[in-house]
Amino acid sequence: MTRIAAPGDELLSQCAPLLAQAENTMGYRPNDVLSLCHWPELLQSLGGLVQTVLQTGEVDPTLKRLIGIISSRTQGCTYCTAHSSYGANQLGVEADKIAAVFEFETSPLFSAAERAALRVAWHGALQPSAVTDDDITALTPHFSQREIVEIVAVLSLYGFLNRWNSTLNTELEAAPADFAQSLAAFTTTQHG
Repeated sequence: MTRIAAPGDELLSQCAPLLAQAENTMGYRPNDVLSLCHWPELLQSLGGLVQTVLQTGEVDPTLKRLIGIISSRTQGCTYCTAHSSYGANQLGVEADKIAAVFEFETSPLFSAAERAALRVAWHGALQPSAVTDDDITALTPHFSQREIVEIVAVLSLYGFLNRWNSTLNTELEAAPADFAQSLAAFTTTQHG
């Protein structure tokens, strides 16, 4: 159960446009956005950051979601892991690739570029950060300086979201929860 009360009608009314935008983008009303309604200015600012980091730029949006899965699972945030997994699938990433995301170093489902980016995501989500010069150097044959900044921005955004949702114990909505359950069932049948 979430650790913070739902916002009152006045706050919900004040945040209505941002809630509608989030619901339209995700297909359901995200509970973390509801909790952010307690501080409308933060919701407004973070909404712009989320939009910029996840929905613009040069890095493939599916890779951004895979980075979110790696970061979130490494941080122990089941809410963001489920959201990123569901989001990746909605963008066309197959369940077998999502299920194998932590096998990125050896799985044939991942390219060299994806391996380099996911390694940075994994090492960057560790506390303290374990990203090395070699990790960044491994990105340079595949990504421009701008794209490297985008990769780090995705990792950093999920750092905030992971802390927010884990600390508040944000309740997972039905759509990502159902996908997470189907993914767990898929993984069980694939790995016996």
